[in-house]
Amino acid sequence: MSHKITLIPGDGIGPEISKAVVRVIHASGVEIDWDVQDAGLAALAKFHDPLPQQVIDSVARNTVALKGPLTTPIGKGFRSVNVALRKEFELYVNQRPAKTFKGIKTLYFDHIDLMIFRENLEEFYSGIEHYIDSSRSAAETIGIITKRGSERIIRYAFEYARTHGRKKVTLVHKANILKYTGGLFLDVGIDVAKDYPDVQFDDKIVDNMAMQMVMNPYQFDVIVTTNLFGDILSDLASGLVGGLGVAPGANIGDGVAIFEAVHGSAPDIAGQNIANPSALLLGAVMMLDYIGEKDAAQQIEKAVAKVIEDAKEVTRDLNKESYVSTDQMADAIIREMEKG
Repeated sequence: MSHKITLIPGDGIGPEISKAVVRVIHASGVEIDWDVQDAGLAALAKFHDPLPQQVIDSVARNTVALKGPLTTPIGKGFRSVNVALRKEFELYVNQRPAKTFKGIKTLYFDHIDLMIFRENLEEFYSGIEHYIDSSRSAAETIGIITKRGSERIIRYAFEYARTHGRKKVTLVHKANILKYTGGLFLDVGIDVAKDYPDVQFDDKIVDNMAMQMVMNPYQFDVIVTTNLFGDILSDLASGLVGGLGVAPGANIGDGVAIFEAVHGSAPDIAGQNIANPSALLLGAVMMLDYIGEKDAAQQIEKAVAKVIEDAKEVTRDLNKESYVSTDQMADAIIREMEKG
């Protein structure tokens, strides 16, 4: 079976790591007809638009996309293309695994395996923002949380826990201070949890949660939270397992899904063939699992884990004393896959 999938290589190191990922997927035997589209700075240069209509049409047509990192200007310029894609296709689920790989030095000896679900459309990233005086000396952002938005992300987290043999869901909020918005999210969580008596449920205030994740991450399993808190805590979780170089992500809605590496475009090393392809490759693993190619997904993830553990043919960020190029690391992963 052949799959038609949109590929957005991205900015900076995006084209290099995308090329490596495409080669690894091809070596797995999965047939994919890639519909390659430019977005971000590359599209801005070509089409004077960071998100051309043809990109939106491609994702709508194919319903699945793999996306490299896109540059978002800080404080000026166009708004995030990532956010625009989430809104366009109502991708309300942001799914971020944080999993230990042997061979990557971390502060923790035991295996960490967390899954974070972040509500992806509401709250302070909803785009309701403006200056409140003509001199631009003060600005306001409005965060809106709805019962519908809260229920569907929380229920998604519980369904994931139930179908993947996870034991516990922790809901993170700030209901002690944000009594209406945080309170609504917590109240909905308590109600939804009643439908899943087989899954343990608890809740944590976000500042305490950040401390607890650092002190003892093993007490958590599946985490569900709001947009801003999820953005922060998912990066914190990535730090527990070695950083964004091994941090994939997925943006999922009803019928459309976009998979990605969550790290930046790293323009300072673009074109040098030294970027770590692991995060985007692990995002592709999530994508393959999503489209039903579960054997290939497991095969690739197992090979990535073995190459990282051996630490002989990895990029410089993973082994500063002995390292290889992006392409060479992809070659090593393919050889490992061929061993079966």
